[in-house]
Amino acid sequence: MRIRSRFSAATLTVTAALLGSLLTALPATAAPSLGTVAVGTGGAVVSDTPQATNAGLAVLRAGGTAADAAVAVAATLGVTDPYVAGIGGGGYLVYYDARTHRVSTIDGRETTPASAEPDLFLDPATGKPLSFPTAVTSGLSVGVPGTLMTWQQALSRWGRFRLADVLRPAEQIADQGFPVTATLREQTRENAGRFAQFGSTSALFLPGGQLPEVGSTMRNPDLAATYRQLGREGADALYGGSIGADVVRTVHNLPLAPGATLQPRPGLMQLPDLAAYRAPFVAPTHVDYRGYDVYGMAPSSSGGTTVGESLNILGNFDLAGMSRVQALHHYLEATRLAFADRNRYVGDSAYTPVPLAQLLSPQFGRQRACLIDPAHASTSPVAPGNPFAGSGGCSPAQPTEARQPDEGTQTNHFVVTDRWGNVASYTNTIEELGGSGIVVPHRGFLLNNELTDFDFTPLQAGVPDPNLPAGGKRPRSSMSPTIVLRGGEPWLALGSPGGATIITTVLQILLDRIDFGMSLPEAIAAPRASQRNAATTQVEPAFLADPAAAGLQQLGQRFAVSSTSPLDPTITIPPDIGVAAGLEFLGHGQVLAAGEPTRRGGTAAGVVAPRR
Repeated sequence: MRIRSRFSAATLTVTAALLGSLLTALPATAAPSLGTVAVGTGGAVVSDTPQATNAGLAVLRAGGTAADAAVAVAATLGVTDPYVAGIGGGGYLVYYDARTHRVSTIDGRETTPASAEPDLFLDPATGKPLSFPTAVTSGLSVGVPGTLMTWQQALSRWGRFRLADVLRPAEQIADQGFPVTATLREQTRENAGRFAQFGSTSALFLPGGQLPEVGSTMRNPDLAATYRQLGREGADALYGGSIGADVVRTVHNLPLAPGATLQPRPGLMQLPDLAAYRAPFVAPTHVDYRGYDVYGMAPSSSGGTTVGESLNILGNFDLAGMSRVQALHHYLEATRLAFADRNRYVGDSAYTPVPLAQLLSPQFGRQRACLIDPAHASTSPVAPGNPFAGSGGCSPAQPTEARQPDEGTQTNHFVVTDRWGNVASYTNTIEELGGSGIVVPHRGFLLNNELTDFDFTPLQAGVPDPNLPAGGKRPRSSMSPTIVLRGGEPWLALGSPGGATIITTVLQILLDRIDFGMSLPEAIAAPRASQRNAATTQVEPAFLADPAAAGLQQLGQRFAVSSTSPLDPTITIPPDIGVAAGLEFLGHGQVLAAGEPTRRGGTAAGVVAPRR
């Protein structure tokens, strides 16, 4: 499916030439140093790696829009952040168009092969669900990728450059290589056992069967060649062409390494599944929180609905006037309730009726808010509310027998703005760290395991589950790319990775900035807690060091630090929650770009023209 740009060939030629000259001066292996906070004008980027941020800045300097730069950043992250995202995955883009003053979104979530049934993850030998680790590292988990189609859609509507132009920074870095960081080496260690099962994966990421050394150069010439082909042929090369054929071949014939012990479980994807894929433009979610217009991602993501419902609940309370203990207590109770509603009602709206307007109504927020007891924490899991009852009644928060769903935890999020005031907030992923663990041979990218975001069986017997597999369906996501307007103009853009903790991370940053008066860098750096209708609240160790934690425990809040891999409990992982990126618009063309100071080794923020 060819998508044409709205810009003339002459414009594309001039801008592409300028971009090329700028990229010639951008060394791939030694990207200019960047900090975690930057202030200036002309545009800004915050991403996980300095190479990706600098690629985006180069596109902005060449006259590209936020959409052009976002694709350049995402493609470069596919090289330098390969276990988190890439063209083998999907994601969601929220975009503010300064020309129309409108917020739009693109749903680039992966889809299930057409032949899939609700029993996709049931073991045919036993009739019982596969274990989560078994399902992840298999062909069954691989959804039809949506990332590349998202890029093409964004360039078509808001871009000035061709796909080939904005892929060039990533192509150069993949060819020339980039320095292995301590974070990348640690991520490889966490996945070494899985990666060793596949010949194509171990050859790329475990050279000589060993972990890559910090400071060594990692190259990916196969991915560089794949990007060059995409530049020549466009998205069709994946969605029905030779790259797509290689993806299908890989899913059906897993590239197991000699001596692999993994039981091969091939997937169902066929080439027509790729050819039929679409990344639609959908209306964003919207709530008004204390005079700020908060826009997010609608289903198939649950991010916009759950962040929005939580804000509607908390809007009934004066958080700024509360003690810190009470404010945090209300935050935890609000997300406990909102996640109960998310799990019961939110799925792919093309397959299940999602009561979107009701979930995001102030009336429903009041109905749920009245269940918060300032003296006692609720006992999870609590039951969902009735979004069709409006504010009519406040029944006690009853417990439920519903299970909590599994969800991957690794993604990346980045934010971009340009000289015209366009803004991109983009979360993309291959799901678990390392995705399915399967690199497409000779193509240089990992395939996702997004289909494990489906519930393998209903969460509660006798209760409809909106997130069961079906042919062509998009699994429910928690990705929450967010743009906040104040007075009709952009004020904040933010998001985070982290599976279901994405929702609470974005919400906590919004509360810290709006209600508690923190600066954006302070809000991003603050210790995090994530309550998702579970018996315990997942927290970072630094949260427990806050004096308020003891007061919360006296109210019945229970905390736990998670530091083991969901795929292998013998592997320890950093107990971080989320890796946020944000922009704040200061007026008069000034923008504050803020990343993480320590999580995931720190992230990279840059502006086109730094403030002196």
